[in-house]
Amino acid sequence: MAHPFADPRKPRILLVKTSSLGDVLHNLPVVSDIARHYPGAQIDWLVEESFAALPGLHPAVRNVIPVAIRRWRDKLLSAATWHEIAALRRTLASQTYDIAIDTQGLLKSALLMRCAHGLRCGFDRHSAREPLAARLYQQTFPVVTGQHAVERNRQLAAQALGYTLKDRADYGIAPPAIPCPAWLAEERYMVLLHATSRADKLWDEASWIALGRFLQEKNIRCVLPWGNATEQARSRRLAAAIPDAIVPPRLNLNEAAALLGGARAVIGVDTGLAHLAAALNVPTVGIYTATDPALTGLYAGTNVTNLGGAQHAPDVAAVVAALQQAAVC
Repeated sequence: MAHPFADPRKPRILLVKTSSLGDVLHNLPVVSDIARHYPGAQIDWLVEESFAALPGLHPAVRNVIPVAIRRWRDKLLSAATWHEIAALRRTLASQTYDIAIDTQGLLKSALLMRCAHGLRCGFDRHSAREPLAARLYQQTFPVVTGQHAVERNRQLAAQALGYTLKDRADYGIAPPAIPCPAWLAEERYMVLLHATSRADKLWDEASWIALGRFLQEKNIRCVLPWGNATEQARSRRLAAAIPDAIVPPRLNLNEAAALLGGARAVIGVDTGLAHLAAALNVPTVGIYTATDPALTGLYAGTNVTNLGGAQHAPDVAAVVAALQQAAVC
């Protein structure tokens, strides 16, 4: 059943998916679906400030509205924090939406959406990650659990907006047009994403070194990004053992997207940047050691391969075989 928009040609829609990096990326196909079914849709997106660059990569997103929950909760007694919260409320109150859809399914995201004017929709209590969130929606929808996050997001939006899903997930983004940095010569390279948020998701350094040396023998340079001091130290250790490897300066999200977009392939552990590479349609191999890729693994077209799983790390030979299968080395 189609939704009764004020103007069916230009429905005004607010998407709420605030974090994390991988979760935000998994919501991009929702934008593509909406744009396909409602070409004139005006789509805004409420997202954590550190990930605000990602929705901005999709041409169908009109406005990106940043929030700073992670920063605010550490400074709740600060007057500046409450000024920022008040400014966010004013921003949301200044817009009138036909519908707001929370694909996060958390109490914090449902509370944020209450500041918006429009029909508030989300998962029902059996489908939401936090069942209490469903009490804050005006309309809820059942979505089967146990599916990949991309499909859960798409199915929720499709029910809320009254269309049927027929096409494959399309992230709809391209790398930003950023000039090649001076530290990266114009030659073949692959990106090795060794860093992740949990120690049990790491792949052992000896395996990264063996993979890097194999790639170097194929005249492919290895680039080892990092995001904090611990990761930078690991990048430097790996680069010291992999001939011609590059440890770049710290990159922002747009710079990381440009780097990934130009790579011959990306190999990464369970981390948001690996999902970004897959979303950019770059051949990507995901290395899983502690989580189940069936639920939140790389999910984009035919250029991705997920290896390993909970308590089952893949070996170097399996990664090399995946790269050879993709004809990138």
